[in-house]
Amino acid sequence: QLQLVESGGGLVQAGGSVRLSCVASGGTFNTYIFGWFRQAPGKERDFVASISRQGGGTMYADSVKGRFSISRNNAENTVWLHMSRLKPEDTAVYYCAAGPGVDLTQNGNLYSDWGQGAQVTVSS
Repeated sequence: QLQLVESGGGLVQAGGSVRLSCVASGGTFNTYIFGWFRQAPGKERDFVASISRQGGGTMYADSVKGRFSISRNNAENTVWLHMSRLKPEDTAVYYCAAGPGVDLTQNGNLYSDWGQGAQVTVSS
């Protein structure tokens, strides 16, 4: 079971950028796909992005395509979510998740390990 720790959230103005980091420990990092999910107050958790085990494949929610980028470094056991051209509706707690599967997926139920979350607040 992986332990995941997110960092890098905070308050940012609309149009700005922020990068979230997720550091993993306790497992074999390159055997997991990773995803980022977010949950706004009073709303369900939504898929944001995912990345394949070697980083060659990515998937994004339509709402973030062209603005967000997911990447990973298997030597550093780290996954990043770079968010740009932020909008107030991007305000949420962002969660890093690891899944033991092979295929990229938006289904949160297929991810086995989750971080504690990082708050991102975008002011208008």
